[in-house]
Amino acid sequence: MSDQPERARPYGAERASGSDDRPGILPRSVLGLAAVVLSMGLASAFTGAVLYAYYEARLEENERNIEAFVDGFADQLEAARGIVQEEGERAREEVEAALDEFGGFTSGGTTLTAAAEQVAPSMFAVATLDETGAPSVGSAFVAFSDPQQSFLLTSFATVRAATAQPAPVINVRQGTGPERGAQLINWDPGRDLALLVVDIGALPPLPFVAGEGQAAPGDRLFAVSGFGANGAAIVQGSVADVSAGVIQHDAPIGAHYQGGPLLTTGGEVLGVSSRSFAPLGFAPLAVFFAPNIRTACDGVLSCPDGNLSPGAPPG
Repeated sequence: MSDQPERARPYGAERASGSDDRPGILPRSVLGLAAVVLSMGLASAFTGAVLYAYYEARLEENERNIEAFVDGFADQLEAARGIVQEEGERAREEVEAALDEFGGFTSGGTTLTAAAEQVAPSMFAVATLDETGAPSVGSAFVAFSDPQQSFLLTSFATVRAATAQPAPVINVRQGTGPERGAQLINWDPGRDLALLVVDIGALPPLPFVAGEGQAAPGDRLFAVSGFGANGAAIVQGSVADVSAGVIQHDAPIGAHYQGGPLLTTGGEVLGVSSRSFAPLGFAPLAVFFAPNIRTACDGVLSCPDGNLSPGAPPG
């Protein structure tokens, strides 16, 4: 051992020798490392506790929402059932009303055949020739009758050739009965109406509607022809429009239907079927026009106080 005193180290000697006394990021002792690990564990535990508490809160909130939905679903389901039941009752009432309406027309019957049989005693098939000598057909119905004669409304287009001389014969027939000659006594070309007289008395006339305001768009109507196995054939349609004594409808009007009646569901004559009546100036196609039956009182018929009689012949 040397007895010489230790010399003081000059400043910077340790730096020069490669040693480093600066404090490090991690502690060098075991206790320091344990403290760090413990701190990190506590931080993780705290974070986990916070996340767990948040998860529990969200779970409880979802459970409350689900319980509220389940509790309210029963009320909503009951309300929906009530709405469905109410709509079902309304639909049933509308169907029953439509059936009652149609049943009133058929006098208790439920088929178009029954309706045709009801009006057949008042219906006629009309057959004649046109201006070129070709067959011309249509229908006619009893407007009024006395003990000796019956007066029939028909389409002017069917019997137009009979307004000139020499006039073709006009034949009418009821069902499978014999043909009879009919005479043209009055006509209204503008409304496609004509009046025939036949020597058959005491036939039941078809009732007319009380006025022009007895139909509205959407109302059901029935077109009747005098051609049919039971003396009449019938098709149905709907009113499309009503204005100024004109009825627009979609009932299919074949040649043998022109001149026949258009009936309401109450069995009253609303108009006269026509294939040529064109109040708007163009020929009808899928939708037809018909003169309101009350307009017949302005020309071919006379209707004082509602009592029908032949109108004055054209001058």
